[in-house]
Amino acid sequence: MITLDLVLPDTQYPIHIGTDLLERADLILPHLAQKKVAIVTNEVVAPLYLARLQSSLEQAGVQVLTVVLPDGEANKTWDSLNLIFDMLLEHGAERKTTLIALGGGVVGDMTGFAAACWQRGAPFIQIPTTVLAQVDSSVGGKTAINHPKGKNMIGAFHQPRLVLADMTLLDTLPQREVAAGIAEIIKYGLLGDATFFSWLETNMPALLRRDRDALAYAVKRSCEMKAEIVAADEKELGVRALLNLGHTFGHAIETGVGYGSWLHGEAVAVGMLLAAETSYLLGELAAEEVTRIAALLEAAQLPTHAPDLGFTQWMSLMSHDKKVENGVPRFVLLPKLGQAEIRSNVPVAVLQQVLSGRWILAAKDAN
Repeated sequence: MITLDLVLPDTQYPIHIGTDLLERADLILPHLAQKKVAIVTNEVVAPLYLARLQSSLEQAGVQVLTVVLPDGEANKTWDSLNLIFDMLLEHGAERKTTLIALGGGVVGDMTGFAAACWQRGAPFIQIPTTVLAQVDSSVGGKTAINHPKGKNMIGAFHQPRLVLADMTLLDTLPQREVAAGIAEIIKYGLLGDATFFSWLETNMPALLRRDRDALAYAVKRSCEMKAEIVAADEKELGVRALLNLGHTFGHAIETGVGYGSWLHGEAVAVGMLLAAETSYLLGELAAEEVTRIAALLEAAQLPTHAPDLGFTQWMSLMSHDKKVENGVPRFVLLPKLGQAEIRSNVPVAVLQQVLSGRWILAAKDAN
């Protein structure tokens, strides 16, 4: 087991990465405010892992409440959030009752938001069951639900007490979910570690076949990078916005085509390529680097073509992005591979070219 510590001005917590951690009640008990927890999961994960986690905690003397939510991004709503509150109220949960998120990014985001709201702040723990959640959404304390007009627009910053990233929980993931999670891993190579990007080019086959050593290293490196950025900017007032590489375009895709049609990682993959092509058209990112990015996304079995939303809808959807400042969309772009920066002065003409579809795999077009 590898343990990373995320240290913030007001709190710190461990991120345990390893195998067979789900039933390690000894890792969870030190982080409980009382011996009563509420496990939040969904209808896909519950049959696989809920009983094992619940039994482990109950054997350790912990009272366990449970709630099973409907699965999918389309259910990341007030209605699903209220199912959590209904359960907490019906069973007399207190402010010290720890909420445990057992699931992917949707479950983690909703559990964290529920914990932030429950009696104005209850503790919670993340046990992510997808690659995407292990490398990204479970770490850093961003919680939210969706609105029909914008993804993750209603939420709170609320840090977990503990993150347990168990590689064995990835064995039951559909291959499409594995690939979607790898998109967020690729993001870390693009925005801050070109050496890691090169490692991904070499080790993508191992990641796709779920080699545990390769996955553990990728999760560790991604969490290290995220922890460093979050520690420097917990509330996303500056550098943390770089973690949204690909997300301005990606969130527009998710909202525009309907939540759940594209997986988050799939939308982010295309978003990262659009960001790379934008940087290329601005005369910054080299053509061969765009080619490498596209090739790695394709090797990861991720999409590289954006849906045709129409330029007006693209701009409207991106105007609801959380990075909008004074009504102007801001983008995370790539001056070079392994380096990212936030830009707000992207010419409309460049965005029109990128979003027209003609510039997908721009580097190939340039040769």
